[in-house]
Amino acid sequence: MTAADPSGGRSPEQTRALVEELADLAVETARAAAALVRERAAGVVRVADTKTSSTDVVTQADRDSEQLIRAAIGERRPDDAFLGEEGDDVTGTSGVRWIVDPIDGTVNFLYGLPQYAVSIAAELDGEVVAGIVLDVAHGVKYVARPAPDGEGVVALRDGQPIGVRPVAPLAERLVGTGFSYDRDRRRVQGAAVTELLGEVRDVRRLGSCALDVCLVAEGRLDGYVEEAVNLWDHAAAGLVARAAGARTELHPGAGGLDALVVSPADGFDTLLEAVRRCGFLRDPAPTAVAE
Repeated sequence: MTAADPSGGRSPEQTRALVEELADLAVETARAAAALVRERAAGVVRVADTKTSSTDVVTQADRDSEQLIRAAIGERRPDDAFLGEEGDDVTGTSGVRWIVDPIDGTVNFLYGLPQYAVSIAAELDGEVVAGIVLDVAHGVKYVARPAPDGEGVVALRDGQPIGVRPVAPLAERLVGTGFSYDRDRRRVQGAAVTELLGEVRDVRRLGSCALDVCLVAEGRLDGYVEEAVNLWDHAAAGLVARAAGARTELHPGAGGLDALVVSPADGFDTLLEAVRRCGFLRDPAPTAVAE
């Protein structure tokens, strides 16, 4: 093995076994975190702190969920790196990094709206290889893990394979979106949504990026666009979507931060052109592909 070998000298069989292990651990840990969040949702939920603005809230359940996830994974895999929304980054030596959103859709959680999730992705040698988005209120699990035949990744909803909708004309597409916590950036996004409403069947803002991207994966949305997303918002869901036949890209957003665009692969370019035309994006070239 050399320093330039990103696989750490693992054979394909060893890599597959490792990814299976990571997928199992992600599912097990997400279930435990979801149980904690569900228990907290049954009580009085209050804002514990704010981050980028007064509307960017954190509850104690966010913090406790992430603490549980860090402890559960760290006990089993102490040499892994960790990127979470509510805690400090942790560097590792194993080639594995966990990317975690302990509650995606915290405002929904705060208000008792049943659209929030625990999201856990496992990244191996810089590539997301497994993940789970667990819809806490409904108990639905969206999982991306190695396919049973050993070829690629499969997207599952409660253990059953899922796939994107057949591509529809732009005017017949139902598109999800989200908004920044920055008020000035919201005005730009609001204007873009107004334009998009004239191009598509309708637009939905449900409040959880991770769950919305999974809705694209299972064919309940025809696309998704949101500026100012963070990696923990879409790392697991993006893999689920790609395994289900979607394409995901990050582009420079009109408000100054990256925008995530998701669509069934065959219709991606049409949606991309539309959201650019409507004012979501500011540059024709993508900065990165969401892996």
